Amino acid sequence: MAWFSQARGNNQRVCFLLDMSSITMSWVSFRNRMEGKLISPLARNTLWALGGYGLRLLIQAAYFVIIARCLGPEQYGGFIAATALANVISPFVGLGSGNLLVKNVARDRRLFPEYWGNGLMMTVVSGSVLTFFVMALCRLLLPRAIPSLAITLVCISDLIFVRILDLAAWAFLGFERLSVNAKLNVLISLTRLIGIAGLALAFPHPTVRAWSVVYLAGSVAAALIAVIWVMWSLGRPKLALHRIPREGTEGFYFSTSLSAMTIYNDIDKTMVARLATLGAAGIYAAAYRLIDVVFTPVRALLSATYPGFFRSGAAGLQGSLQYGRRMLVRTLPYSLFAFGAVWISAPLVPHILGHDYADITAALRWLAILPVLKTLHLFIGDSLTGAGHQRERTFLQVGVAIFNVLLNLWVIPAYGWRGAAWSSIASDGLLALSLSFLVTRMGRGFNLEIARVADVPAASCEF
Repeated sequence: MAWFSQARGNNQRVCFLLDMSSITMSWVSFRNRMEGKLISPLARNTLWALGGYGLRLLIQAAYFVIIARCLGPEQYGGFIAATALANVISPFVGLGSGNLLVKNVARDRRLFPEYWGNGLMMTVVSGSVLTFFVMALCRLLLPRAIPSLAITLVCISDLIFVRILDLAAWAFLGFERLSVNAKLNVLISLTRLIGIAGLALAFPHPTVRAWSVVYLAGSVAAALIAVIWVMWSLGRPKLALHRIPREGTEGFYFSTSLSAMTIYNDIDKTMVARLATLGAAGIYAAAYRLIDVVFTPVRALLSATYPGFFRSGAAGLQGSLQYGRRMLVRTLPYSLFAFGAVWISAPLVPHILGHDYADITAALRWLAILPVLKTLHLFIGDSLTGAGHQRERTFLQVGVAIFNVLLNLWVIPAYGWRGAAWSSIASDGLLALSLSFLVTRMGRGFNLEIARVADVPAASCEF
């Protein structure tokens, strides 16, 4: 009977994975039919980005359900806590090489070999150094219950191989080839799904160490494929070391900005694991992951428009703000709809993840407002970045990250995951208000009136 129960559970997992594959193939068929009918390059790129993020999240959802059910809230919380801490440091890998690549290639494609070569070198060197630093930090900050081997494998994966794949994705984004960028976004999740599915079928209750081995193997395979893809399609790397000191300050601002963003998005998961319980960390991390799912369409548009912000901002802040204003007016209604949809559907989630995740309903309802706040501050922030004001954006983001950590130190010990949710809402709201105030002080108010949007030249933000 025990063997029959195990086999039945394994068959259910296989059926779930086959359902995900069917959904994936349906999306590809729909995209192929639609691609020929879309005229606007931005709309086509947005569709590709949405497809890439969407398929990636569908695949992640498949192995997220498997991992969450197999590990349980405590072990899952420990695994997520280690990955969250690595993600806080990972933006400093490469020192903004990906952003610099997109900025310069979007304006002059002949510069690609030099920025691709510099980026690879900076990623490998800085990633190796930061891996040892984060491993020591994890041992200092995280509970001893999390195995050292799991932390080591997660750090190597996220700080070296995932960052190499990210750089490859940046390369195709610089050429606005969102079709390949989308495929690379799917690639790493697909390689991990294959490993995780095999592990789940072979062992009914795998350990965190086993998950970590599969996690690293998927990252290595995806990074190798991505590098070969870039060299085959775009060209070989070429070192131009004289550019590194000259652009080092701007690259540092990009890295600091991404790290601050990761802090106020992810550090609370690590802090919940440390200051509350691993079970609470699992509940909160699962709820936040689902919020990321509903934010996918906005993230897709942000990816598709990122090179456009640099081109529009070459003439100054007014150009990039006009570009961002039009995109925001088109996107904000979706974020408001997502808020209502999450609030209404939250009670259904425990039936999918299991009774151990009963508290996730309340967590989702608290976090439902985040897509609205993120939409506001990300479009305003990208407008500043495109016009060369990354330093000002970075200072505000660092301030919000510090505010988030200090607030978490107060509210998480007292209120657990609820305190982390309140801190996230306060941080994203504060950043949206701060950026709006900044562009107003700079004399370029981010007005959302339709009359102002109508004045934007159609050629500059075609959709």
